[in-house]
Amino acid sequence: MASSDTLQVELVAADRLVWSGEAKMVIARTTEGDVGILVGHAPLLSVIIEGVVDVQTVEGETWVAAVDAGFMSVANNRVSILSEHVEMSHEIDLEKARQDLERAKASGENDDEAEEAVRRAEARIRAVERAS
Repeated sequence: MASSDTLQVELVAADRLVWSGEAKMVIARTTEGDVGILVGHAPLLSVIIEGVVDVQTVEGETWVAAVDAGFMSVANNRVSILSEHVEMSHEIDLEKARQDLERAKASGENDDEAEEAVRRAEARIRAVERAS
Protein backbone atom coordinates (compact mmCIF):
# COMPACT_ATOMS: atom_id res chain seq x y z
CA MET A 1 0.00 0.00 0.00
CA ALA A 2 1.33 3.42 -0.91
CA SER A 3 2.12 5.83 1.88
CA SER A 4 0.45 9.23 1.93
CA ASP A 5 3.49 10.84 0.26
CA THR A 6 3.62 8.53 -2.77
CA LEU A 7 1.42 7.51 -5.67
CA GLN A 8 0.45 3.89 -6.24
CA VAL A 9 0.70 3.47 -10.03
CA GLU A 10 -0.47 0.72 -12.36
CA LEU A 11 0.12 0.54 -16.12
CA VAL A 12 -2.31 -2.05 -17.46
CA ALA A 13 -2.56 -3.49 -20.97
CA ALA A 14 -5.54 -5.53 -22.15
CA ASP A 15 -3.67 -8.78 -21.53
CA ARG A 16 -1.41 -8.04 -18.55
CA LEU A 17 -0.28 -5.79 -15.73
CA VAL A 18 2.77 -4.13 -17.29
CA TRP A 19 4.12 -2.12 -14.35
CA SER A 20 3.06 -1.47 -10.80
CA GLY A 21 4.79 0.42 -8.01
CA GLU A 22 5.16 3.57 -5.98
CA ALA A 23 5.99 6.85 -7.66
CA LYS A 24 6.47 10.55 -6.99
CA MET A 25 5.10 11.72 -10.37
CA VAL A 26 3.38 10.44 -13.51
CA ILE A 27 3.20 12.31 -16.82
CA ALA A 28 0.79 11.19 -19.55
CA ARG A 29 -0.67 12.69 -22.72
CA THR A 30 -4.43 13.19 -22.68
CA THR A 31 -6.82 14.56 -25.27
CA GLU A 32 -6.39 17.91 -23.46
CA GLY A 33 -2.57 17.82 -23.52
CA ASP A 34 0.14 16.51 -21.21
CA VAL A 35 -0.86 16.15 -17.57
CA GLY A 36 1.42 15.67 -14.58
CA ILE A 37 0.12 13.84 -11.55
CA LEU A 38 1.66 14.46 -8.12
CA VAL A 39 0.68 13.27 -4.66
CA GLY A 40 -2.60 14.82 -3.60
CA HIS A 41 -3.86 15.37 -7.16
CA ALA A 42 -7.60 15.95 -7.46
CA PRO A 43 -9.64 12.99 -8.73
CA LEU A 44 -9.45 12.76 -12.50
CA LEU A 45 -10.78 10.49 -15.23
CA SER A 46 -9.28 11.26 -18.62
CA VAL A 47 -8.88 9.81 -22.08
CA ILE A 48 -5.24 9.26 -23.00
CA ILE A 49 -3.93 9.23 -26.56
CA GLU A 50 -1.08 7.32 -28.19
CA GLY A 51 2.10 8.54 -26.64
CA VAL A 52 4.59 8.17 -23.85
CA VAL A 53 3.97 7.82 -20.12
CA ASP A 54 6.76 8.79 -17.70
CA VAL A 55 6.74 7.38 -14.18
CA GLN A 56 9.24 8.83 -11.70
CA THR A 57 9.65 6.32 -8.89
CA VAL A 58 10.33 7.02 -5.24
CA GLU A 59 13.83 5.57 -5.81
CA GLY A 60 14.56 8.31 -8.36
CA GLU A 61 14.28 6.08 -11.44
CA THR A 62 12.24 7.05 -14.48
CA TRP A 63 10.27 4.31 -16.21
CA VAL A 64 9.04 5.14 -19.70
CA ALA A 65 6.24 3.33 -21.52
CA ALA A 66 4.58 3.63 -24.92
CA VAL A 67 0.80 3.44 -24.71
CA ASP A 68 -2.10 3.35 -27.13
CA ALA A 69 -5.26 5.32 -26.55
CA GLY A 70 -7.00 4.44 -23.32
CA PHE A 71 -7.97 5.85 -19.95
CA MET A 72 -6.31 7.31 -16.89
CA SER A 73 -7.92 7.32 -13.48
CA VAL A 74 -6.57 9.28 -10.52
CA ALA A 75 -8.09 9.10 -7.03
CA ASN A 76 -6.71 8.90 -3.49
CA ASN A 77 -3.07 8.86 -4.69
CA ARG A 78 -3.76 5.91 -6.99
CA VAL A 79 -3.06 6.28 -10.73
CA SER A 80 -4.31 3.64 -13.15
CA ILE A 81 -3.48 3.84 -16.84
CA LEU A 82 -5.45 1.39 -18.94
CA SER A 83 -4.68 0.86 -22.61
CA GLU A 84 -4.99 -1.95 -25.13
CA HIS A 85 -1.21 -1.96 -25.65
CA VAL A 86 1.42 -0.84 -23.14
CA GLU A 87 5.13 -1.47 -23.68
CA MET A 88 7.94 -0.47 -21.37
CA SER A 89 10.79 1.21 -23.24
CA HIS A 90 13.23 -1.62 -22.46
CA GLU A 91 10.83 -4.11 -24.11
CA ILE A 92 10.78 -2.22 -27.43
CA ASP A 93 13.00 -3.20 -30.35
CA LEU A 94 13.99 0.24 -31.67
CA GLU A 95 14.96 -0.98 -35.13
CA LYS A 96 11.66 -2.85 -35.53
CA ALA A 97 9.76 0.24 -34.34
CA ARG A 98 11.54 2.35 -36.97
CA GLN A 99 10.70 -0.22 -39.67
CA ASP A 100 7.07 -0.26 -38.51
CA LEU A 101 6.98 3.54 -38.79
CA GLU A 102 8.42 3.51 -42.32
CA ARG A 103 5.99 0.76 -43.35
CA ALA A 104 3.03 2.69 -41.91
CA LYS A 105 4.09 5.90 -43.66
CA ALA A 106 4.77 4.09 -46.94
CA SER A 107 1.33 2.49 -46.97
CA GLY A 108 0.15 5.85 -48.24
CA GLU A 109 -3.31 5.19 -46.92
CA ASN A 110 -5.03 8.17 -45.42
CA ASP A 111 -7.37 6.38 -43.07
CA ASP A 112 -7.72 6.14 -39.31
CA GLU A 113 -6.01 2.74 -39.10
CA ALA A 114 -2.91 3.92 -40.98
CA GLU A 115 -2.71 7.10 -38.93
CA GLU A 116 -3.04 5.06 -35.73
CA ALA A 117 -0.18 2.79 -36.87
CA VAL A 118 2.03 5.84 -37.45
CA ARG A 119 1.18 7.31 -34.04
CA ARG A 120 1.83 3.97 -32.31
CA ALA A 121 5.23 3.53 -34.00
CA GLU A 122 6.21 7.14 -33.21
CA ALA A 123 5.24 6.65 -29.55
CA ARG A 124 7.33 3.46 -29.33
CA ILE A 125 10.36 5.26 -30.80
CA ARG A 126 9.92 8.27 -28.46
CA ALA A 127 9.66 5.94 -25.44
CA VAL A 128 13.00 4.29 -26.24
CA GLU A 129 14.70 7.60 -27.05
CA ARG A 130 13.38 9.28 -23.89
CA ALA A 131 14.56 6.38 -21.72
CA SER A 132 18.06 6.46 -23.22
